[in-house]
Parts: sequence; structure tokens; C-alpha cells
Amino acid sequence: MEDKKEQGSFPALHSFKYRDFRWLWIGTFFSFAAVNMQQITRGWLILRLTDDSPLALSLVMMSFALPLTFASLIGGAMADRVARQKMIIICQSGNAFMTLLLAILDITGLVRFWHLMVLGFINGTLAAFNMPSRQSIVSDIVSQKELMNAISLNSAGMNLTRIVGPALAGFLIIYFDTGLVFLMIACVHAVSVVCTSFIATGKKSTSDPGQGVFSDILLGFRYARGNSTLFCLVIMCFVPALFGFPYIALLPAWAKEVLDVKADGLGFLMMFMGLGSLTGTLVLASIRHMKKRGTVLLANSLGWGISLFVFSQSLSYSTAFAALFLVGLISAVFMSLNMTLMQSYSSNEMRGRIVSMAMMTFGIMPLSAVPFGAVAEKIGTANSLGIAGVLLLLFTITFIFLFPRFRKIS
Repeated sequence: MEDKKEQGSFPALHSFKYRDFRWLWIGTFFSFAAVNMQQITRGWLILRLTDDSPLALSLVMMSFALPLTFASLIGGAMADRVARQKMIIICQSGNAFMTLLLAILDITGLVRFWHLMVLGFINGTLAAFNMPSRQSIVSDIVSQKELMNAISLNSAGMNLTRIVGPALAGFLIIYFDTGLVFLMIACVHAVSVVCTSFIATGKKSTSDPGQGVFSDILLGFRYARGNSTLFCLVIMCFVPALFGFPYIALLPAWAKEVLDVKADGLGFLMMFMGLGSLTGTLVLASIRHMKKRGTVLLANSLGWGISLFVFSQSLSYSTAFAALFLVGLISAVFMSLNMTLMQSYSSNEMRGRIVSMAMMTFGIMPLSAVPFGAVAEKIGTANSLGIAGVLLLLFTITFIFLFPRFRKIS
């Protein structure tokens, strides 16, 4: 499983010495490239079918988010029952098939809005089963001392697709229309399946086959609650999900209100956010040994709240670019480091279920934007995002006082 040859002298690339990790990274890159391409292409199709309805965009996003929020726990239990590579391949194949079906419906002119709602729900369910296995298999492939580097590299690949995927999809839509682009995206999903199939790691957890899945889920909650470190890490997953990420959904409204941007200006704002996230994960991947990781995590959460507030009050492109770059960098370091600690402090038998608790936040993120969107309707998007930054700051400070021992986690 492990190549003895070093992959050059770059510390950020250290985990690439593992053959299986290289295949996992490539498979994850193609998987998330397909997801980001599909998000733009699907959004374009929704607007075409619904006469530019923003509500329709929100409904399809919700159809994806709801199963991701609740089915992730089942996906985590399955990640501790079924070989993780097998689970990833099944889910990725399902995504390829669903995208192919959407391509056929679009090309033939049979596609309707309700098709997108149903397919969004199925895609969200597949993601709920895919992500716990995709994240927890990293611990099966690399050694414990390389875990932070491997998770950061994986996140760097995902963040890179946030820059490349939407731009590529937008370019392809101009020349090929959405139907053929969906067909290409199905092929990208298929490439991810092939890459994942080359992983030789067959390791899986030893969950008791006599127990039901829901018993496994309850056991996972008891395990997390009984471990003070894991309990704190789970809490620290949900705090930024509630207060740190609503800016992503509200960014177009903020940009329109404050800077009166066009589509190209919004694209540049999102690009700087993506560049910050990519930089953050590469910086974290370059650090071989980090002491007091609990303190670093809390410092990132505080910095996230401050930089989000600064961004919300920006009045120029230059300030907004710098603040968004910083928000992207800090949030990426926070998420990668938190995932590293969750996997480090959980046993192999429970890892899928612990990771699934973090995955729930990916479904909560778009839902958490709803109350801040409602507040933005009353007092403006800038003030609403400013409140989100302040709440993230206050909840982090409260956490520090309630759980002082968390700072000593290494």
C-alpha cells in the first residue's frame, strides 16, 4: 500500500508517497469537479425552466441539503459496516447514472422542474452515504502522523475544483448547451469510479453485524458524548455551519447591494474566496508537526468571525477581495484541522459514524442561510452578515470558557 519512494522534497505533498492515496486524491478531484460543474449547469437549467426564479434555485438546493443533513448518520453507520472503497464506488456510480439520466431528459426536451427536485434528493442521499466513507478511508490509507497532511491535500483538491469546475462548466454551456454538458459530467463521475477502483485498501471496521443500523447510530452518539474531546469537536463543527457559512449563499445579494457588481465581478469575488481556501489547505498540508491543535482551531474560529465581519462592512473591491481571501483561508484550515482531529481521536470501528456527524453540517449550511436571508430582507445583507460574524465570535468565546481543557488538545 505504501510506496517507499518520497515524492520530492515538498512537505505539502508528503502523503502522495502512498499509492492508494494518490488514487483516492485523483478520484476525489474528479468527483468534486463533477459536483461543481453540475451545480452551475443545473442552476442554468433551472433558470431556463422557471423563468429565472430564485425560489426554484433555493428549492432544488434544499432538496439536496435535507437528505445530506439526516441520511449522513446512516451513511456513517454503513461506512463502519461495509468496505469503504466499495461504498464510494456504489455512490459514485449512482451519481454517474443519475447525471446520465438528466442529460437524456434534457437533450430530448422531456426535462421538467420536478425531475430536478427528485434528482436533487437522490444526489443528496448518495452524497450522504459517499462522504463519510470517502473521508474516513483516508485513515485506512495513511499513517496517523500523515493524517493532517492527507486530509489537507484532499481538501486542497476539493477547493481547486471550486475554481476550475464552475469556470469550465460555464464555458462548455456556451458552446454545447446544458444537455451535452450533463453528458460530459456523467463521464467525469465515471472517471472517478475508475480511479477509486484502483485503491487496494480493503480495510473496513468491525461493526457488530447483529446490531441494526439505528443501534449503530445511537452507539456512535454515545461514543461521541462519552469522549469529551470528540464531543467538543462535534460542537465546533456545528458553530461555523450555523454562523460562518451563510455568507456563501448571501454573497450574490451582498455584492449587488454594496458594490453593484455584474456577473464577472461576482465571479472574481468567488475566485478570491476559492484561492484563499486552496492556500489555507496547502499551508496546513505543509506543516508536519503542529502542537496545541485545539488552540489553533479556536484561534481560527475567532479569526473567521472577525474576517467575516470585516468583509460584511467592506465598501470596495480591494477590501472585499482581501477579506474574502482571508475568510476562505481561515475556514479551510478550520475544516481540515477539525476533520483531522475527529479522525485522530476516534477508533476505526467508530470513525465512519463520527465523520458522519461532521458531514451533517454540509446539509445544515444552506439551511442556516435562510434566517440570515430573512434578516437581510429587513436590515440589509451587509448588516445580516455582520451579525453572523459577531455571533460566530461570541459563540467561540463562550465555548472557550465552557471547555477550557479543549485548548490543550494536541
